[in-house]
Amino acid sequence: MAQDSPRLTRRALLAAGAAAVGAAVWPWRDARGHIEGSLLGPNKTAGHKLRAGSLPAPSAFRKSAVLIAGGGAAGLSAARRLRQAGVEDFLVTELEPQAGGNARWGEGPVSAYPWGAHYLPLPDAGSNAVVELLKEYGVVTGSDAAGRPVFDERWLCHDPEERIFSHGRWESGLYPSVGISSVEEEERGRFEARMESFRRLKTKDGRPAFAVPMVRSSSDPELLALDALSFGDWLTREGFTGERIRWYADYACRDDFGARLESTSAWAGIHYFAARGADDSVLTWPEGNGWLVKRLAEPLEQRLKTGVLVIRVEETRSGVEADLMDVDTGSVTRVTAKSAVIALPRFVAARVVAGLGVSAAFQYAPWTVSNLTLEDPPSGIGAEPAWDNVFYKGESLGYVVATHQKMGPRGRSTVWTHYHAYADGEPAAQRASLEKTPWAAHRDRVLDDLERALPGVSSSVRRLDVWTWGHGMIRPAPGFMFGKERLAALRPRGRIHFGHSDLSGFSLFEEAQYRGIKAAEGALTVLTKGA
Repeated sequence: MAQDSPRLTRRALLAAGAAAVGAAVWPWRDARGHIEGSLLGPNKTAGHKLRAGSLPAPSAFRKSAVLIAGGGAAGLSAARRLRQAGVEDFLVTELEPQAGGNARWGEGPVSAYPWGAHYLPLPDAGSNAVVELLKEYGVVTGSDAAGRPVFDERWLCHDPEERIFSHGRWESGLYPSVGISSVEEEERGRFEARMESFRRLKTKDGRPAFAVPMVRSSSDPELLALDALSFGDWLTREGFTGERIRWYADYACRDDFGARLESTSAWAGIHYFAARGADDSVLTWPEGNGWLVKRLAEPLEQRLKTGVLVIRVEETRSGVEADLMDVDTGSVTRVTAKSAVIALPRFVAARVVAGLGVSAAFQYAPWTVSNLTLEDPPSGIGAEPAWDNVFYKGESLGYVVATHQKMGPRGRSTVWTHYHAYADGEPAAQRASLEKTPWAAHRDRVLDDLERALPGVSSSVRRLDVWTWGHGMIRPAPGFMFGKERLAALRPRGRIHFGHSDLSGFSLFEEAQYRGIKAAEGALTVLTKGA
C-alpha cells in the first residue's frame, strides 16, 4: 500500500456502514436539497434588552388616556372595547412588526397561512362577546329557533374535516378505529358518555360545569377539586386505562396545552372535552385566526404601533408612566396615561411592570409551526385528504391544509401547516435546545414525520419555513387553574389592569378576548372616576 493511501480504520468502516444504512432507511433525504426555507420566530434580541440594563433615557414624550401593552388578541380586544365606549385616545404597542400574537399569519404566492392559532370552535349562545364579534364580521348571520348562532357556511370547515393515520392507512375522524377491539370500543363509548354527563351536569350554582370563557364555569367545590389531580390520574381513577383512549386524551392535551396527561390539570383536561357542545365543528380561514386579529387591528390605524418594546410600566400619583423603545432606532418615548392595560404574557409582564415579580406557577410550552409549500403532494392510502391530518402515536400534532377552504378548483399547489408541541421534559431545557437547532434539522424532523404516512412527499415540497415559539402557550398544570398564583395575577395594581389568555390558563381566542375586554373595562372605570 502506498504511503499516501488513506488508511481504512475500523472507525471509518463503521462510519461508511452507518451512512449506507442511513441512506437505505431514509432514501428520501437525498431528495431534499431543492427545498428552500427559513427559520423564524419572535423578536428575541429586543426582548433580551429588558434584562440587559443600561437602556437609553427618553428622548420623546407623549400623553394618552390608556396605554395597551401587547397587540395580540387580548390587546386588540381591549382596544375594541374602548372604542365601543367612545374612547379613542389610546395607544396599542406591539413588539413584532405584525400584530396578532400567536394568531399571527403569513402570506405567500399560493395561500395565506397561520403561524399559530388556526381555528375557532363554534361558540354557543352564552359566548356573548365572541358571537357579537362574529356578527360584526358577517360570520354569524342570525339565530335558529333555539337561539343558537347560525354561521356563514363559507367559514365553517368544509368536509372532510379530519383524518388520522393509523396502522398503515388513513381513516376518517380523529379516533383510531382500525383493529379496535370490543373492549376498546366500550371504553371509548364510556368516555364519551362521561364527558356528556359533565356537559349536562346540574350544578349547585346553576352554571355549566365547564364553559368558555372559563369564568362561566361552575364554582362547585367538587368540580374545582379536580384541579388538584393530573388528567392522567383522573383517567386511571375512572378506569380509562386503554392505550387508544389515553392516546386520544393525551393528544388533546398536547394540542391545546402543549402538555402531557400527567402534567395537565384534570379540570383543564375535562374542560377540553366538556366545555363545548357535542358539535365539534370549527370556523377556519386560510390564515387561521389571523383572519380575526387582522380585522381587529385594521380600525386602529396610527393608534397601533408595531416594533415597540415596552421597557417599563409604573403607577404614579396621577396615573401611569411607561417607557417604550423603538426596536429599529433604539430611541425611547415616555408615555403618561391615566390607566394601562397589560396584555402581555405573565413572564413578560413580570419584567415590565414595576414590582410585579415572576411567578414560577406560570409555565409555557415551546412549539414549532412549519409552513410547507407543495406541488402535487401524495394523498396517502385510505381516507381522502382532510383539513386536519393527524398521526396516531406520532410525535407531532399533524398538519392542517391552508388551501382547504378554497372555493372551486384548488390547483396543483398547496400549503400545509405542521404543528409540533414540545410536551416532554422541562420547558426551559426545550427552549434552550430549540434555540440551537438549525433549519435543516427542523426540515428533516418535519419531513421524516410526514414521510411515514405519505412516502415521497419530500419531492413535492418546494419551500419549508419554520417558526419557533419558545413560550407558545400557557400550560394548565395540576393545581394551577384555581391556585393562588393565577387568582392573584387577576387583580389589578392600582390603575394597571392585566388582560391576557394565560390569566385563564388556556391559550384560546375566547379567553384572550374575555381578558382583554375585562381589563379595558377596568381602565374605563379609572377614566370615569377621573372625569
